[in-house]
Amino acid sequence: MHNPLFQNILPEDIPVMLKRLHAYTKSYPKEEYIRHAGDPADFIGIVESGSIHVLQDDYYGNRNITASISEGSLFGEAFVCAGIPHLPVDIVAAEDCNIMFLNGKKLLNTCDNGCEFHHTLIRNLLGIVAQNNMYLNQKIKYISRKTTREKLMAYLTDQAKMKGSNDFTIPFNRQELADYLGVERSAMSAELGKLTKLGILQTQRSHFTLLKPLD
Repeated sequence: MHNPLFQNILPEDIPVMLKRLHAYTKSYPKEEYIRHAGDPADFIGIVESGSIHVLQDDYYGNRNITASISEGSLFGEAFVCAGIPHLPVDIVAAEDCNIMFLNGKKLLNTCDNGCEFHHTLIRNLLGIVAQNNMYLNQKIKYISRKTTREKLMAYLTDQAKMKGSNDFTIPFNRQELADYLGVERSAMSAELGKLTKLGILQTQRSHFTLLKPLD
């Protein structure tokens, strides 16, 4: 099983480990809620295929996409590690997906057998939590920019760096991108139109090509 959580764990140990963690897999169609805010935060999820969005609504009902989680990535681990009893967010299938769920309490607490693979599992989990904290800091960088244009370009240039190309596809449609950056969709669409006319970028739906730096 190729996943950072299981790195350096022997293949023959994985079935035993999954049984002890009460692992099970469930499929969800696009836009179905996987978990709702207020549900128990007692699990760690692994996206085996597809992708999901983590959503949070403010008091006035404005939706914010706090994270887009793709195939092979984890979710829910921060709440388990922090001991938060109930989810403060909704988790929704961004596309048809398969999710493996692990019992969070079983994962964090080693068994009486003192299995070496369990200690390795916890070390791997801590590394993933640290990496995800870096991604959260990236989002803070985007939303702290003053203008919609600055937020857009900060996000898009980071995507280009991550993909190693000025031609790339993002994991959001236009409304989802606006929700992720915390801006109005109409204002964002207007800025994309201006950036296209200036020759800064080209875009079609979720596909972008960066042509030159923003002055």
